[in-house]
Amino acid sequence: MTAAGIGNVAVVGAGFMGSGIAESAARAGAHVVLYEMDQGALERSQKRISTSVARAVEGGKMSREDGDALIGRIEWTREFHKLSGAQLAIEAIVEDERVKAEVFERLDGVLGPEAIIASNTSSIPIAQLAAATSRPDRVVGLHFFSPVPVMKLVEIVIALDTSDETVARVAAFAEALGKTAVRTKDRSGFVVNFLLVPYLMAAVRMYEEGFASAEDIDAAMKLGAGHPMGPLTLVDFIGLDVLYAVCDSLYEEFKRDEYAPPPLMKRMVAAGRLGRKSGRGFYEYQ
Repeated sequence: MTAAGIGNVAVVGAGFMGSGIAESAARAGAHVVLYEMDQGALERSQKRISTSVARAVEGGKMSREDGDALIGRIEWTREFHKLSGAQLAIEAIVEDERVKAEVFERLDGVLGPEAIIASNTSSIPIAQLAAATSRPDRVVGLHFFSPVPVMKLVEIVIALDTSDETVARVAAFAEALGKTAVRTKDRSGFVVNFLLVPYLMAAVRMYEEGFASAEDIDAAMKLGAGHPMGPLTLVDFIGLDVLYAVCDSLYEEFKRDEYAPPPLMKRMVAAGRLGRKSGRGFYEYQ
C-alpha cells in the first residue's frame, strides 16, 4: 500500500507540523524519511509520534501491529542525502523565506528529476521558493493544518509554473491521507489565512485597547458565533511568532491595515510569550 502511488516521502523539519505530516504519510502506507538538524528535535519527534500512535492503539483506532508497522515506516535522520530517494519532499520548517529557499535549493540538488518539492508554508509565495530550483513545474504548496493527523484540510497552492500533473499527483496524495484538498492560486495567505488573520488580529486589537477581556472575547465568539475555539485561544494555539510572520507576509503583499500585526503582538513575541508552546500567551498553560 502506498499513498496514491507515492511510496517514498521526505519531510524536512521534525517539529509539530513536520512530525504530523510524517505520521499521516506513514499511516497511508508511505515510507517516510524525516530530516532535522537538531538531535533533540528528532528525539522529541520520535516521542511525539510514538505517543500519538500509542493513543490510537489504546483507543481502538488501529491494531498494535499496524501501529508498530507505522512507526517502522518512518526513518528519523540528520543526514540530508538520505532524502534522495523521495518521490515527494515536503518542507515544514520556520516561516522564513530565505531559509526555506535554501532548503529548496538543497532538495533540488539531491532529489531525482521527477520528484516533487512542496512547502507547508502558510503565507510565503510558492513562486519565490520555486525560483531556487531547476524544476518550477514540480514545485507546489501543500499547506496542512494543525494537528495534522486530525485536521482534514490541505490547501494545494498552485504557482505560476506548477504543472497540471504535479497538482494531480499531490491531490491524489492528499486524498490518500484522508484529507480534503482545496486548490488556490499562489498569493500570500492562500484561502484560510487570507480570511482568518484579519479576524484574529481584530480580536488582538480589541484586547489591546481594553475593549473586553480575553475570556469574554473568546466566550462571545464561541457562544455567539458557534466557533469551537475563541480567537485568542486560537492565536495561542497557532503561536504568536508564527502568526506574526504570516501577518508580515500578508501585509507586504497587500498593504492592507487588517493584516498588520498590532504592536502588542510584537512585544509579546519579544517577551517570549508565544502561546501554548512557551507556556504563556494571552493565557497561561501548565
